Amino acid sequence: MGRSTIEWTTDTWNPVTGCTKVSLGCDNCYAATFAERWRGVPDHPYENGFDLTLRPQRLLQPLSWKKPRRIFVNSMSDLFHVRVPDQFIINVFETMRQASWHQFQVLTKRAERLERIARRIEIPSNVWLGVSVENPNCYWRIKHLIRVQATIRFLSCEPLLADLKRLPLKGISWVIVGGESGRNARPMRAEWVDRIRDQCDRERVPFFFKQWGGVNKKKAGRILNGRTWDAYPETLDLAV
Repeated sequence: MGRSTIEWTTDTWNPVTGCTKVSLGCDNCYAATFAERWRGVPDHPYENGFDLTLRPQRLLQPLSWKKPRRIFVNSMSDLFHVRVPDQFIINVFETMRQASWHQFQVLTKRAERLERIARRIEIPSNVWLGVSVENPNCYWRIKHLIRVQATIRFLSCEPLLADLKRLPLKGISWVIVGGESGRNARPMRAEWVDRIRDQCDRERVPFFFKQWGGVNKKKAGRILNGRTWDAYPETLDLAV
């Protein structure tokens, strides 16, 4: 909670923790691995491991952060999980609306529910909405995302598990790419990354390369073709 080492954000906020797996990209979930280390430890925040848990006591937390931040929402869960009540999701969006000096990044694999909820509320202009796209079988998530009226729509191609040829980028404001990390990391080919970067360049979509991943992600680094790629979408210039 608070300051984050994730390259494309500055902070995390987890009003929900825990999740269940829905696609190949979930197989080696870093959040589940971390949370399960603490299962059974009395009074630890993850005493129940990665079981889905609502944390209403955290709902207003961003309002106490007075300096503008770029905040990844639910880095340890998925806000649109079927077991998160509609009203709880709406309450999260209301907090983001009130905390207008922050930028909030909401990422989901449950794009259908994202679209359904979005029909019922007005998405604040400081909220970025994204979907995970780990292989071409996930392109359907993009179809739901682009039907949502959000200022910033983004794709997280991480872990990148396949060649994303003809990646649909119409209506997309930002693309993140990264390889899987950890002991069981699946390989990511350089040509897959180059192809996405080239597509983004042609369609003038900001491209962010997060990491190569692997067993030792720090050693593998995040240099692509001799440089880092840290582009962000054009948005309100907050001093994050």
